[in-house]
Amino acid sequence: MALTGVGIFLALDLPLPFLFGPMFACLFAALTGLPLKGFGDISVGARTILGVAVGASITPALFHQLPTMMVSIAMIPVFILAIGAVGVPFFSRVWKLDQTTSYYAAMPGGLQDMVIFGTEAGGDPRALSLIHATRVLIIVTIAPFVLSTLYGASLNNPIGAPATEIPLLELILMAIAAIGGWKIGVRVGLFGASILGPMIATAALSLGELIHVRPPREAILFAQFFIGVGIGVNFVGVTFKELKRFVAAGIAYVALLAILAELFSQLVYSFGLGGKVEAFLAFAPGGQAEMTVLAIIAGADLGYVVTHHLVRIILVITGAPLIAGLIRRSRLRD
Repeated sequence: MALTGVGIFLALDLPLPFLFGPMFACLFAALTGLPLKGFGDISVGARTILGVAVGASITPALFHQLPTMMVSIAMIPVFILAIGAVGVPFFSRVWKLDQTTSYYAAMPGGLQDMVIFGTEAGGDPRALSLIHATRVLIIVTIAPFVLSTLYGASLNNPIGAPATEIPLLELILMAIAAIGGWKIGVRVGLFGASILGPMIATAALSLGELIHVRPPREAILFAQFFIGVGIGVNFVGVTFKELKRFVAAGIAYVALLAILAELFSQLVYSFGLGGKVEAFLAFAPGGQAEMTVLAIIAGADLGYVVTHHLVRIILVITGAPLIAGLIRRSRLRD
């Protein structure tokens, strides 16, 4: 199904065929009841390519930018609080979800992380899975069109040099950083190990002047393909009742998130804290992997965008167990 989607998008000259083709083909197949499964560790491994791409963008020049980024980074906690203040009542009062599910549905962390943490805290795993999958699907679908129509960004930027143009030693070092960083990250319990592990390993190589380019074009397309599949497959087994409730709630919530994200990105741009495209991508509440892909496609400052998303995800994930404890104590008192 994914390969068919790529073929259709290429034949019709539609945008982002290696991301949108698999995503929409698998989404269609999932909604029609076909028994799809994701690719497991292959999909997780594909994310290591994005970690390497981010790590390669971490150069001494990025550290010189950090002081100018600090103000916009400091807005991330305020952004998260605003999301919680709007999102939790939205899900609990409008969509009548329990308090635990409402909190974890509202928080814009990683899809898997929020489902795992929310389930452990007593939330509804199916509701969380579908709401977050819907959030990622819509943001990934709409963001490219917003970038091209409202911000004038080109989506035809080179995503990487062909593998034949990259020195063999650098390709080998990138492969070692990808696999080694991933496995070491898993071993030490690093959250988001498939992206952060390779990112840290590659950043060390980049700062040591051993790597000077991103992963090759073919590798980035490979990563796009499996990210697209993963988004579509999240909707396998969805029922009409779930579409009417959880998916509809996710769609409505994205509209609220879009307003908040646009407000913060406009503040960042207005105060000269970042470019239009970078500010939009930095505050777009999509998944880290998906936003990395879009930043590469749009030719944005990858270091700027990813730094903001890392701060957001770290704050959401580290705050999740604390909130879960507060919710449990509140239940015991009741």
